[in-house]
Amino acid sequence: MVKHQPLQVYEKQIFVSFVTGIYGCRWKRYQRCQDDSSRWECTWFVILCSSFFLLLFWAYFWLVAQNDFNEFNWSVYNRTGEWRDETIPILASTTVGFILSDLTVTLFSDFAESLLGSQGAIGVLATLLTTISGVVSVDDIWADEWDIVLVSLQATAPFLHIGALATVTAISWLVAGYVVRRERSSFQMMVLVVYIIIVLALYLLPLMFTCPCIMDRHSLKPRPDVIGRRGAPMLAPENTMVSFNRALQQGAASLEADVTISVDGVPFLMRDRTLRRTTDIMKVFPSRKYEDASFFNWTELRSLNAGQWFLETDPYWTVGSLTSRDRSRIGNQTVCSLVEMLRLAARANSTAVLNIRKPPPDHPRSRSWFMDTLWAVQKAGISQKRVTWTPDTDRGRVRGFQQSSSEKLSVEEMRQRGITSLTLHYSQASHKDIQEYLANNVSVTVYPVNEPWLYSILWCSGVPSVSSDAPQVLRKVPYPIWLMSQNAYDFIWITSDLVSLAIIIVIFAFQKWRMSGIQNYNPEQIMLSAVVPRPNRDVNTMKEKLIFSGESPV
Repeated sequence: MVKHQPLQVYEKQIFVSFVTGIYGCRWKRYQRCQDDSSRWECTWFVILCSSFFLLLFWAYFWLVAQNDFNEFNWSVYNRTGEWRDETIPILASTTVGFILSDLTVTLFSDFAESLLGSQGAIGVLATLLTTISGVVSVDDIWADEWDIVLVSLQATAPFLHIGALATVTAISWLVAGYVVRRERSSFQMMVLVVYIIIVLALYLLPLMFTCPCIMDRHSLKPRPDVIGRRGAPMLAPENTMVSFNRALQQGAASLEADVTISVDGVPFLMRDRTLRRTTDIMKVFPSRKYEDASFFNWTELRSLNAGQWFLETDPYWTVGSLTSRDRSRIGNQTVCSLVEMLRLAARANSTAVLNIRKPPPDHPRSRSWFMDTLWAVQKAGISQKRVTWTPDTDRGRVRGFQQSSSEKLSVEEMRQRGITSLTLHYSQASHKDIQEYLANNVSVTVYPVNEPWLYSILWCSGVPSVSSDAPQVLRKVPYPIWLMSQNAYDFIWITSDLVSLAIIIVIFAFQKWRMSGIQNYNPEQIMLSAVVPRPNRDVNTMKEKLIFSGESPV
């Protein structure tokens, strides 16, 4: 069995590489470009910085996309038919990219330009092209996931703003050193204007923020309930009894399951259309491995093992933490029926959310699937009021069940259809929409929510419940990870802007004074310094003047 490093190891490697990579675009290389000594140096500087910032964005994307790693692996599975953790090579390549970008500059910049132009250029260009290829591939496979970047800004924007202010303030040393020269050019003025525009935009950027956790702590609503989405699929195989038990043990207030109807009318739990990923069908019924799961009868389904795949693939790197008893129990799991899951929910005084997949038109139960499901609910002995029905079809036949829609509707449309709750993807649940729904007594459940930062901003937004693949993670979030009053944030924002502005003004004034001191020397004085002993500071100053004048000592 292949052992995977915990995700935290890759996060630490990326962070360390990022910190060292900051020093990759060093002053020495910038100074060469500033002095116009080589067009290659300027081009190399631009390529290097572009590669670094693209990698920085790439790393940020994958750090916030941890919330949806399960969805990413499932998307890849639907395309390739192979179930494995595809995030490991992506995170590993990102780490290697940072290290390669840093080492290329750190090691090769002090050698000959010929060496830099070969191995160094190839290394950074390869990193740049690899990262671009990764971005294009993710856009093709997982295009909807880019929304996570915009959503994450609700949690990270105030801190990214402070970091951006510090960066732009530090860059003012380079900008000032370039624009305060005696020689004036249109390009210098363009650089100055662009820099001023960027600085002013950053100073005013908080006016555009929508951060739910910037609020009075007394206005914070109760902690959102956690719904175990397919149980606790990171701790046990999804849609199995052991998974639902684990979810309840981790504090889940409700259980959510994907329901399929068998050929003989038994509702059972299965997310995929086929049985290849989560059962041993290739051993038991190898000739039927591509057949729709709904075309199996219950006896055939019950003969399949639904837990061994979890132990073999270890999709969430959690198998190593299981006891021998847990492994034995997981290894003996079978396909779970809807009745079994609902009986567990009834015993635990919990509620259930059902995502029902209607059988295909040529299925024997294509017209009676609703009655099959209703029969299972009645047999389980759970009150219909504690069962939420999520399909958006056949609502006229749903009587007594709680009705929820997965389609984002206006309040007026919901009233007309008699819908009182919504189940929305986090990218559709904006803070403004959530407030409007709650003000009109519409309950909102957001999915998938697996990371503390996303859970925190939804908590601050007042969401009543979230659907999660990781109830064990959200259980450790007793309070939003950060909460700040508007007055406190305004103070931090304005103070940071004023400090940054003061530092920039001082830097420009110092660079102006420094450059005027250098320009008071003439080339003859600098050349005489070769034979006339002078203090080290004067010698260094005159050497800088000699560099700026373009002349060389004999």
